[in-house]
Amino acid sequence: QVRLVQSGGGLVQAGGSLRLSCAVSGRTLRYHAAAWFRQAPEKEREFVGGVSWTGSSTSYRDSVKGRFTISRDIAENTVFLQMNSLQPEDTAIYYCALDDDWYRTIRQIPNLYDYWGQGTQVTVSS
Repeated sequence: QVRLVQSGGGLVQAGGSLRLSCAVSGRTLRYHAAAWFRQAPEKEREFVGGVSWTGSSTSYRDSVKGRFTISRDIAENTVFLQMNSLQPEDTAIYYCALDDDWYRTIRQIPNLYDYWGQGTQVTVSS
């Protein structure tokens, strides 16, 4: 059984930082790409960033480039999203996702991911 369990998130003032974690069980990150998505109220789920199966390649949406960083720890089988310089427009529920295909690069379409975390609320106050 594949499970993605998220932690982190919460309420922060604009300019602050948060770190999200996504612990994966049932699959090893060594062979699978992973990504973070977010969904604000009344908006579609959007790609935030991802890491390739090799771990050496990352990709981000333009609005978070230079502020957000994705990393992973193979030993812990966990993916992280470090979010700095947070802005009110970053407010959303954040989800981690795992691509079950092996050796995939980063894909930005939510429907292409097979497993999802439970979601965690990130709220940035102005």
